[in-house]
Amino acid sequence: MSDKLERKDRKQRIGRVVSNSMNKSITVAVDRQIKHPIYSKFITKTKKYMTHDEENAANPGDIVRIMETRPLSKNKRWRLVEIIERAK
Repeated sequence: MSDKLERKDRKQRIGRVVSNSMNKSITVAVDRQIKHPIYSKFITKTKKYMTHDEENAANPGDIVRIMETRPLSKNKRWRLVEIIERAK
């Protein structure tokens, strides 16, 4: 047995910041496209994630990368990894 525990790769998502009105928290909207099983049309589905932002660095409109983490509060299970692109 190994003494050192290895952690699985954590889920990551790329999305757009839609709100930063809370202290050290942001809301990130992640879009994904799925194909309708019958009509074969691509549909865009959006999910919002409450995300921990330690430095209050992200602003609405920014494109960010978030990573899954332990539960930080009732709704927060994701944390900000990096800001990919700043809003114009």
